[in-house]
Amino acid sequence: WGAKLNTAQSIYSKKCHIYRPCPGLTLLPIRLKPLNLKETIMNQQMFEQVKAGKGFIAALDQSGGSTPKALKLYGVEESEYSGDEAMFDLIHKMRSRLIKSKVFTGDRIVGAILFEMTMERQIDGIGSAEFLWNNKKIVPFLKIDNGLAAESNDVQLMKPIPELSARIAAANKHGVFGTKMRSVINLANAAGVEAVVAQQFEIGKEIIAGGLIPIIEPEVNIKSEQKAQAEEILKTSLISHLNKLNENQTVMLKLSLPTKPNLYQDLVNHPRVLKVVALSGGYSRDDANKMLVENIGVIASFSRALTEGLSAKQSDDQFDALLDSTIQSIFDASVNKK
Repeated sequence: WGAKLNTAQSIYSKKCHIYRPCPGLTLLPIRLKPLNLKETIMNQQMFEQVKAGKGFIAALDQSGGSTPKALKLYGVEESEYSGDEAMFDLIHKMRSRLIKSKVFTGDRIVGAILFEMTMERQIDGIGSAEFLWNNKKIVPFLKIDNGLAAESNDVQLMKPIPELSARIAAANKHGVFGTKMRSVINLANAAGVEAVVAQQFEIGKEIIAGGLIPIIEPEVNIKSEQKAQAEEILKTSLISHLNKLNENQTVMLKLSLPTKPNLYQDLVNHPRVLKVVALSGGYSRDDANKMLVENIGVIASFSRALTEGLSAKQSDDQFDALLDSTIQSIFDASVNKK
């Protein structure tokens, strides 16, 4: 990275967030805040690569709750391992195989989102995040949330993140560019949608102050009977919060593929948005690609759609051939629009 900060000022902050209740005002550690975000915090090469969007972002951030399902789809049954340690060893082996593949490169993949445990592990003796950038020229991001709280007002906010400051510090240590955090919107409940967006931006501002770019992910449930209406409400709320950011605050957005093509063009063009990316959200890869190609300026950030069909039982040649065609199809839907 080199020196991250050319000019900086120390700031003093008070905090009582909705996602982390506190009885009174708590003093945060002094942290450095950039005067010019683009020039003093970000690695310029990473910034330009994400901004250009000549490819897509691979979501490799399955956590403990979703790991057994990811392994099963990869052809590894739960009967083949015992305990969390063995499970995480296997998922890291899967992610390492994916990342090390000769077809998994920065030519078509802009960035990759990692789970915290993956970031802390190594690939060929190098930290996973460092390996992505140094060996593959793929920009690393870190999943930073602790999962979803119980549903309220037809949405699921994020659980408290008491480890947030530590995760930001660890991400910076490993040369990570940005973070990702997910909430879910199930119905077109305006109060619920606003609560989701407010929480995302509140935490996002702390992430920005820590020197990282947050990917704000308020996912709209693709099975919702009110999906289109919820997306309209979400768009309005996002624009409202984006308009309140200052010129040193930049975010990315990760959104469900909208029912109405190009619904999010105002977000794509917003000066405070570095990039809008789309999650597959349960759509098949073919369906997700068909919807993505209709949304100008939006690139993919697929998880299941990326690994669909890959198996631990495949030879390296078979694995690489399928991964190559998958990457190309997602690249085309992201970059080669109609």
